[in-house]
Amino acid sequence: MKQHIKSQAKKRIEKLREVINHHRYRYHVLDSPEISDAAHDSLKHELKQLEQQFPEFITPDSPTQRVSGKALDKFKKVTHVSPMLSLEDVFSIDEFAEWEKRIAKLLGQKRVLYFGELKFDGIAISLLYEQGTLVRGATRGDGKIGEDVTQNIRTIESIPLKLEFHGNKKYDKLLGGTVEVRGEVVMTKKAFKKLNKVQKKKGEKLYANARNLAAGSIRQLDPAIAASRELSFFAYALLTDLGQRLHGEEHDLLKDLGFKTDELARMAATKDDVADFYREVAHKRKSLAFDIDGLVISVNDSELYKKLGVVGKAPRGAVALKFAPEEATTIVENIIVQIGRTGAVTPVAVLRPVRISGVTVSRATLHNMDEIGRLGVNIGDTVIVGRAGDVIPDVREVVKELRTGKEKPFHMPTLCPVCGQSLKKGSGGVLIRCMNKECPARHREALYHFVSKKAFDIDGLGPKTINALLDEGLIQDAADLFSLKEGDLVPLERFGEKSASNLREAIDASRRIPLARFIMALGILHVGEETAIDLAHRFRTTEALKKASLDELTAVPNIGEIVAKSIHAFFRDEHSAALMRKLKHAGVTVVSEKGKTGTKLKGKIFVFTGELKTITRDEAKALVRSLGGTASESVSARTDYVVVGDSPGLKHEQAKKFGVSIMDEKEFLKMAK
Repeated sequence: MKQHIKSQAKKRIEKLREVINHHRYRYHVLDSPEISDAAHDSLKHELKQLEQQFPEFITPDSPTQRVSGKALDKFKKVTHVSPMLSLEDVFSIDEFAEWEKRIAKLLGQKRVLYFGELKFDGIAISLLYEQGTLVRGATRGDGKIGEDVTQNIRTIESIPLKLEFHGNKKYDKLLGGTVEVRGEVVMTKKAFKKLNKVQKKKGEKLYANARNLAAGSIRQLDPAIAASRELSFFAYALLTDLGQRLHGEEHDLLKDLGFKTDELARMAATKDDVADFYREVAHKRKSLAFDIDGLVISVNDSELYKKLGVVGKAPRGAVALKFAPEEATTIVENIIVQIGRTGAVTPVAVLRPVRISGVTVSRATLHNMDEIGRLGVNIGDTVIVGRAGDVIPDVREVVKELRTGKEKPFHMPTLCPVCGQSLKKGSGGVLIRCMNKECPARHREALYHFVSKKAFDIDGLGPKTINALLDEGLIQDAADLFSLKEGDLVPLERFGEKSASNLREAIDASRRIPLARFIMALGILHVGEETAIDLAHRFRTTEALKKASLDELTAVPNIGEIVAKSIHAFFRDEHSAALMRKLKHAGVTVVSEKGKTGTKLKGKIFVFTGELKTITRDEAKALVRSLGGTASESVSARTDYVVVGDSPGLKHEQAKKFGVSIMDEKEFLKMAK
């Protein structure tokens, strides 16, 4: 058994090396990445962990034992006097604690002081000064040999062409010596946005991210192009001995010599101090002028740092504490189906657990069979999984190079796995549904939907509590929720008198509900948040909506024949009518809609993606609706504007694909003013 596990690990390690080397070449040599940094990091992280588990398989040519790809031929090659090393990555405070234990053991002392600084997402550069004058700027290259980019470096105004003393000390020995400074060339978010606006006006392709643009600018043969890119440089290491004994002192000296340094950098005496710094920077990250992808935590004492030495191509005395990625690679262990409230059957990938955006993800949606076909995903595949904010994780890409031949295709079942009745394709041909209205899975999902945030929004009433109430026979339908007593809730697992009282109060507080949210709560097939709002604006009351004819329904903007028929059928179904009567009897009051107040955005369709700074996305959507526009959840050719905040999702890329106008929050608010 052990031999089999070792054999499988060896095969996985070899495959990972092959794929990582491919993507590393695309990223570092050609500046043309095929996958995101987060996905690439995830592959490297898996390889690092496997090699630590099976050290006998570590080879000198492993990606974990090297820094980067070879230098490009178009620049003169430069040999670094001291190698430009990479750092080991950790992705949580727990992993940092493991690193801390290792170095404490190596040093034979428990207490080690650290220095924490931002990990800039740019391109590493070495600067060489002779007698105080800049004589060379070089890229990292493969760590030993880089590229001479002096002419481009000289165009960056934050890099002093001659060292000047800005502090109290004067380092006269510089006049006749050599000084080497290392740091990062970055492009600010503002400069990146400005360049993309120019690209957009020219009708040319938009740049993907600031990091790649900064790297591409430094590698331009024409220094005038680099000069036009508004690049910045942050110094973080002084290799020349000017009397410094601590890494923190290097930052002070660099500032004295005229370099821009990390203003947030600071001492950290303990692991808890590091954790506090990590949380603080994570909170400030989106408001920073430039991109970062984590922290660098170093042993502050230079002698101890040197004593720890180097393992492979990484110094033992420093570690990159990365922020939780929004993408990671993992393995699809199975594909199952989930039955929704409308009977829609959704294939779901059961994943080998992986941390994304700070949470452990073990499942991801595959949407439908068309999406499975587009991705070409099989059971056993290594995949890139993404998660942005609170969005449900989804499979974004298959890493087909890691296939072993043992992967199995997924076939959609013909019978509902819950009620056993036949599954049928919907009229659109994409979705497959369980048509049994009494299916237990549909019933549960409908109740989850009924109490969700955009419907009745009952605080403290989540899926686990709904399940317990159903399993104990305390409720049969949504209306029964309003008849629950505290005595019904106290015996449930995890409930006490206080929590039962709080839930009872939350249920009572939800009895009065706006019409749009009430329509949303009913779970009518094809009716989402925007359609519910449109119906509420048009018909104003539940009674008027119930009596609406098909012609009246299709006259509502954005409602076609299929949606109209679904709404019409719902309000003429005896089961639906009985539920609404029961809700009314239970004291639920539906508040009539007042209607829209403006027409400034009439007929315009907006989609929001990413995190807005001055208003929430829900507030932005409400603003659009109040001015006569439509706030949609998906991007299509009909979309007029996509409003992009920080850390936008796939909708940003879809907007580019469809040629939809893209604007930032400031531009949107100006339009809505």
